Amino acid sequence: MENFKQILLDEIPNFREKSLAFENGEISKMEYKGFSGGYGAYAQRDQKSFMLRLRVSSGVLSKKQLHTIYHLAYKCNLDKIHLTTRQAIQLHDLSVDQVCNVMKEGIEKDIYTRGGGGNFPRNVALSPLSGIDKDESFDVAPYAVATDWHFISQITSYHLPRKLKVSYSSCDFDSSHCTVQDLGFIATIKDGKKYFRVFAGGGLGKNPREALELDKLIDPSDALYYVDGMVELFKTYGNYENRNKARVRYMVETLGEEEFKKKLVELAKAEKAKGGRDLNPEPIDYSKKGVEIDIKNPRLIPQKQNGLYAVEIHPVGGQLLLKDLKALLYELDKVKNPMIRLAMTEGIFILNLDGNEAKKILEVSESISGYSLLERSVSCIGVPICQVGIQNSQKMLHEIIDFFKENDTAKEIINVMPEVHISGCPNSCGVHQIGTIGLAGKLKKIDGISTDVFELFMEGCCKLGETKLGESIGDYKASDIPKMLFEVGQSVKNSNKEFYTWVKEDKSTLSDIVSKYKI
Repeated sequence: MENFKQILLDEIPNFREKSLAFENGEISKMEYKGFSGGYGAYAQRDQKSFMLRLRVSSGVLSKKQLHTIYHLAYKCNLDKIHLTTRQAIQLHDLSVDQVCNVMKEGIEKDIYTRGGGGNFPRNVALSPLSGIDKDESFDVAPYAVATDWHFISQITSYHLPRKLKVSYSSCDFDSSHCTVQDLGFIATIKDGKKYFRVFAGGGLGKNPREALELDKLIDPSDALYYVDGMVELFKTYGNYENRNKARVRYMVETLGEEEFKKKLVELAKAEKAKGGRDLNPEPIDYSKKGVEIDIKNPRLIPQKQNGLYAVEIHPVGGQLLLKDLKALLYELDKVKNPMIRLAMTEGIFILNLDGNEAKKILEVSESISGYSLLERSVSCIGVPICQVGIQNSQKMLHEIIDFFKENDTAKEIINVMPEVHISGCPNSCGVHQIGTIGLAGKLKKIDGISTDVFELFMEGCCKLGETKLGESIGDYKASDIPKMLFEVGQSVKNSNKEFYTWVKEDKSTLSDIVSKYKI
């Protein structure tokens, strides 16, 4: 491990040199992007400041690591950190020196950025409640973390056409999006034995696709052979010439569904024949003396371990203020062996709390976290930070929430709405294509004037057996969307139905509302 760390540390001077060359205009934006992404860094839209993505393996954080991240951000004079939809943490508005310093200190303290962007295996995703979920088949957290470390240990050696995303889900709810990923493993039990259902060839963004399920269940110990089989498949059949056709899902089109699955299984078997990668990670110990409490709160999740709880904290848009993180850490320092997990929804879960500890975490996080589902919506970082962004997705989210709060003082309408998934462009960083309500930023000429617009998607879902890409309803002015969604909420409230039931049963009412605003 120390040799590996030294390899990464030795790369920093070259990264600094290239970054300064970009800053001085000596290399182009696209050339720099192709270089810097592999280090988890990107120039921001102003091309003067930088973003750095801290790769948190499967979103699993220790309290010590969270303290380190706080101090890294504090030393960079940041006022917030951004929790991403891939269970990572982004620091924005950094100088070249700050990026390099964070990289260095992070490596020394087991927080890595390598492979956080570019054509590399990305952070392996995980159901954040794995291990404590009452509905799960078994705990997949050890498998996810081990897979991410498998990637990290050889991260400098990959040569892929584009990024590769792998996920693990512990139950059919599929909160890590296995059914729309390049490769996904969903835990299941058959005849009393643990297995993975394997999904492959999915993806969001341009030309999205649901993943295909392989015909047979696999033993969990074989997961890395399928991971490396997918790497070999991608290297062999991936498109190195056309970046727009270089994701795994395009191989499904090229090879055909059955041939794609057949070749993946063949390559996985070939990797297993080489051996040496059986995955038998140490189980995680969740045992702790519990304390039962009688509190009803949508952010409080009773664990399957008696008397223990998890608390969800979801800052609006995933923007966690440093002052709030400091207050949270102060309380976490009083907790015995807390477990910290980042979510795919830009939130953070504190696991393994007894009832009294859970009450304290709920109290300290009350002003940090959104309460309703709408306030716990998802938004990518968008303009003005993102280089390729089209719309200010964070602003859109705040305008929607503010409109509801200003016009719904009794909180009756906001509480019937689902979360909204907002992407600043069609790339689906806000996973708008699997949201019940999804928005994707665009620019559109209206009467000859370039206008801020979002495309509306409805009824997306990511759940085993129910996965569905959202249907595009049309384009809408950004300025009209808060009012339009509020009208939708009013109709749902008046119907006395759950939102999901209302959408299915009152399609004509939904159509009447949105058609008034469609452009």
